Amino acid sequence: MITVHGIVNCDTVKKARAWLDGRGLDYQFHDFKKHGVPEAALDAWIKAVGWEKLVNRKGTTWRGLAPAVQGGVTDAASARALMLANPSVIKRPVVQWGRDVTVGFDAEAWTTRQP
Repeated sequence: MITVHGIVNCDTVKKARAWLDGRGLDYQFHDFKKHGVPEAALDAWIKAVGWEKLVNRKGTTWRGLAPAVQGGVTDAASARALMLANPSVIKRPVVQWGRDVTVGFDAEAWTTRQP
């Protein structure tokens, strides 16, 4: 089963969902704003792709953080705490393809994916 994690009004999440819909792929959507970040899943994502890939340092949420907060993100534990407190700082979408995880939307790379 495919699970797309993100925020409903995120443009990249919209593109990803449209791509999945266009191919008739079934998926579940988990909205960070409504349901929060699932802690066990976040731990698995950090293990699978690394905290550096998950923290969106180019987004408006990151840029809006105090420099001291930004500077405090130095390892998996500090990044995890930040992502739980500020789900919008997570690069989106995070997609679980069964046991595999991807971050962001890449139509070309997704063409080879199977749930």
